[in-house]
Amino acid sequence: MTAATTSLARPGQRAALPALWIGLLLTAAVGVYALLDGSTTHVLADHLRATYPAFDDQDVQAGVAAYVTILLGVTGLGVVGWVATIWAARSGKRWTVWPAATLLVAAVGVATVGLTTLDTSGEVGLAPLMGWLLVLPCLPGLVAVVMLWTRRRSASSTSR
Repeated sequence: MTAATTSLARPGQRAALPALWIGLLLTAAVGVYALLDGSTTHVLADHLRATYPAFDDQDVQAGVAAYVTILLGVTGLGVVGWVATIWAARSGKRWTVWPAATLLVAAVGVATVGLTTLDTSGEVGLAPLMGWLLVLPCLPGLVAVVMLWTRRRSASSTSR
């Protein structure tokens, strides 16, 4: 990053930028993995076969397509959230911490739903590996929110 690209950002926002970029990359990686799973590891298909042994290949592929569509939708929304937060932080917007915190809560909620929602079979619907992959971007999100929040508090206490 050059000085010109972060000149408007406050120190806490500049400090949070690496975590924000890492979160964006991890979110995109989840979507890429969901797309590639059908031709590589078959995590989704294997999970559906184990959960629904009576499913034929056509049913399994329909389930995989549904899960990939949902995961790509979540990934797309996540990417938009990361890009908007990065823009706000780089622009030096004072309110950056609020949408960042809101997006973190939403992401934790989505990951929790992915990890815990039971399917009609009584098993967790989403393959556990995919659910845990949804948690990964939350970690740099938490780091970024903490950095934005602590720097915001210290900046407001020094301006008094």
